[in-house]
Amino acid sequence: MEPAVAPYDEMLTPAQDVRPHYAALANRLSTLGAQELSERQRTLERFFLLQGITFTVYGGESSTERIIPTDLLPRIIPSDEWTKIERGLTQRLRALNMFLADIYGDQQILMDGVVPRELVLQAPSYRREMQHLFVPHQAFANVCGSDLIRQPDGSFAVLEDNLRVPSGVSYMLANREASKRVFPGTFRGAGVRSIDRYPDLLLATLKSMAADWRPDPQVVVLTPGVYNSAYFEHAYLARLMGAPLVEGRDLVVHDNRVYMRTTTGLRRVDVIYRRVDDDFIDPLTFRRDSGLGAAGLFNAYRAGAVVICNAPGTGVADDKAVYAYVPEIIRYYLGEDAILPNIETYLCRDPSQLSYVLANLDKLVVKAVGASGGYGMLVGPHSTQAQREEFADALKADPANYIAQPTIQLSTAPCLVDQTIEPRHVDLRPFILCGDKITVTPGALTRVALRKGSLVVNSSQGGGSKDTWVLDDAGELRP
Repeated sequence: MEPAVAPYDEMLTPAQDVRPHYAALANRLSTLGAQELSERQRTLERFFLLQGITFTVYGGESSTERIIPTDLLPRIIPSDEWTKIERGLTQRLRALNMFLADIYGDQQILMDGVVPRELVLQAPSYRREMQHLFVPHQAFANVCGSDLIRQPDGSFAVLEDNLRVPSGVSYMLANREASKRVFPGTFRGAGVRSIDRYPDLLLATLKSMAADWRPDPQVVVLTPGVYNSAYFEHAYLARLMGAPLVEGRDLVVHDNRVYMRTTTGLRRVDVIYRRVDDDFIDPLTFRRDSGLGAAGLFNAYRAGAVVICNAPGTGVADDKAVYAYVPEIIRYYLGEDAILPNIETYLCRDPSQLSYVLANLDKLVVKAVGASGGYGMLVGPHSTQAQREEFADALKADPANYIAQPTIQLSTAPCLVDQTIEPRHVDLRPFILCGDKITVTPGALTRVALRKGSLVVNSSQGGGSKDTWVLDDAGELRP
């Protein structure tokens, strides 16, 4: 089915003129032949290979470790657009943290009927154990990676929020290092805002969560281990922050205090930047069969002797059904309209909306509320009759587990494909930090659907990434 509206082109206007903020890059590309571009692409890939920047794809018949596909042409965002994105993401995370503090506290928003009580309390990611626990600065989500898309009219909207264990920031940092190598002159002259301070800002954010009771808190990064798909990122961020990388077996809890084993004995831990899902952080509180966490860790957290970032239970605020209520959540807590709008969302738990979804499966994108990474999803226009029938059965059997959205025409950006430059669909994942204050990193991970016509950008589903240049005000004026 052909889309009714053409997608927004990041580089070219409808009249095929180059947009002003892309002018410098377009001029440089016009001087490079196919052979030179291919050589620069190989340079970029060699950089990733030497850095060990890999991504694990589960279920593959061949080796599961792959270099994440990366395109050498950066995506460019002018400063005025970024200013609005920055304001919108700050507003959104502030409201979502207030929402989390409320639902794990007095639950006023539920009593006022703004968000249905059962939607929250029956969400798979709701953690009853978090009820009435103190979280410093009410910062439940310390690292957030919200996915934005640009709509056909050029405006940005939020596709989903990632508050549990958001990943991808290491690829944002690595893409920048590679980009400096393949377009050094263009990069220097473009007035690109720096993202180099992200590891320092992340460490400062994590330390601020325990600064009130420990003058120089010990931060560790908790990883599930080398077989996790994002292990490279865990090790990369730990190294850049100068923080120990630990697994659950490296931690021991004694008298509700957490210690890590070192070659010189036990050392106390104050802040745990966990890259382990809620269910696995403590076998005494959550899944008893987990070997990834540390026994007694949650009790130490409950006692206020250690901080876990992001807090357990934050996933309820990025539940795909709760997502539909975020504009109301912003209005409820801040008294403001959302700066960045949502995508129209149908809640299949509502019988009338379910009927509409079932009648229009060929036009909609259907998602399981608890799934991520592109799994548990039906892209209607690109699906087969058999796939739609299978999803219809699943919807009827468990409607509360699904939401649906119109098929959005993601914007396109130029990519190097087989020695030619072609448009591919992209989205945008900026990273927001929240501790004693909220900071939006002036850059983002641009994810690319590398297969022609595909709208699925997830690395686990064949997507890739590219660097994102956010220009400063001076950069807008440069040729």
